[in-house]
Amino acid sequence: MDNREPVKALVLSTLAFAIAFAVWGMIAPMAKTFQTQLGITEKQAWFLIAAPVLLGSVGRIPMGMLADRFGGRIVFGALLMFLAIPAIMLSLAKSYTDFLVWGLLLGVAGTSFSIGVAFASKWFPPQKQGLALGIYGAGNVGQSIALFGVPLLAGMWGWQNTYRLFGLVALLWGIVFLAFARNAPVRVAPKSFGEMFRVLATEPLSWLLSLFYFVTFGGFVALSIGLPKLLQEIFHLTKEDAGLRVAGFVVVATAMRPIGGWLSDRFGGANVLMWVFAAAGVLALGLTIEHIVPFSIGALGVAAAIGAGNGAVFKLVPQYFPKDVGTVTGLVGAMGGLGGFFPPIVLGYIKTYTGVYDLGFILLTAFCFACLLANYWVFLVGARRQAQQAQTIVSGY
Repeated sequence: MDNREPVKALVLSTLAFAIAFAVWGMIAPMAKTFQTQLGITEKQAWFLIAAPVLLGSVGRIPMGMLADRFGGRIVFGALLMFLAIPAIMLSLAKSYTDFLVWGLLLGVAGTSFSIGVAFASKWFPPQKQGLALGIYGAGNVGQSIALFGVPLLAGMWGWQNTYRLFGLVALLWGIVFLAFARNAPVRVAPKSFGEMFRVLATEPLSWLLSLFYFVTFGGFVALSIGLPKLLQEIFHLTKEDAGLRVAGFVVVATAMRPIGGWLSDRFGGANVLMWVFAAAGVLALGLTIEHIVPFSIGALGVAAAIGAGNGAVFKLVPQYFPKDVGTVTGLVGAMGGLGGFFPPIVLGYIKTYTGVYDLGFILLTAFCFACLLANYWVFLVGARRQAQQAQTIVSGY
């Protein structure tokens, strides 16, 4: 095999992921504007922000299975080309229902993660998968492109033309991906869909990893799509200024993802996650302070922690499920996406009934510490017990 093929596959899939995530994040930076134009309520605005996350979450399981079954090349290419449809239709939307329907369909862009993990991971040996998948996960920067680029381009060309441009870029890269990407050489026969579902039904560790990703990636998505509105509302920033600041949040989280993967290759994913959940749990409390400096420190600190956590979780997935990467990634990714879907809605209700968002950030802290305890008990204590049992068996012989 040509040594350049894995690098080419990683570059093509990372760029594809970045483009898909940029399309996925188009609504959030304009949500405050749409709320004013459409005259919708606070809760309706948060539902609109969360709509793309829903399909992007639940769709990750079947898309991961399709990538395992048929290969990531055709699935990823077709997905990118499809994204042009909801992107262009959103540019023609007139009513809240139009935005909600096409925003929901736009959410299929979020399924790109599980496709790309299944595609890219097969090109690398286990000892390099943490770093490789961390680099692939850096495609999260697409969110930053949307958060900063959409308001900027909308100010110059109008948001309608901006949405059309994003859709066109996705279409063109889908064609490029189909033309130049290829699947890794097949080492084992693909499993049936029934066998894939049985993996999810019989492997409790897949659900625990899903819980971890619900917090790390879900926290990333929820904050990246929710912070623009929060910054405009709490600190009265313009949408351009808010978008630029949140782009910084996304860049920090994205940069930390491959670092988290690299650290996990060296020290183990479970050890890295102990630090991740402890740091994120403490720093999230800074978001309850309505002053721009501690709020920003808390946001950027959480970004760094959960970014590293995303890389650490996906070191553990191929480590524990080497033959079912796409399938388990679909489940883990779906839960991560749902972790980004529910918080904006919860924040909308919390703000409506309490007048502030503080309780939402306290809940994030609680989830972080719950995951810290689960990680310690299952992956660290459990691993030690298994090692001791294995040593006892060997000694007995």
